[in-house]
Amino acid sequence: MPKDKHPSYAPVVFRDRSAGFAFLTRSTASSDETIEWDDGNTYPVIDVEISSESHPFHTGRARAIDPEGQVAKFQRRFGDADSA
Repeated sequence: MPKDKHPSYAPVVFRDRSAGFAFLTRSTASSDETIEWDDGNTYPVIDVEISSESHPFHTGRARAIDPEGQVAKFQRRFGDADSA
């Protein structure tokens, strides 16, 4: 296999500032900014806008869509297809 063909795969901290949540994982992404982790080592940190701690689907704050209400709205607007 050719050398230097693949990007480096190293530990990186992803931080969700809106939720105050961070996790350490391995990634090919890199950053010039660093953070000291709980184990005492320093790792590159990448700030993300949303994570499992702040995403509405994972937090239970997801908006439920009422499909029957949508059907009733359509029928009020365009009438029943059987009567046409």
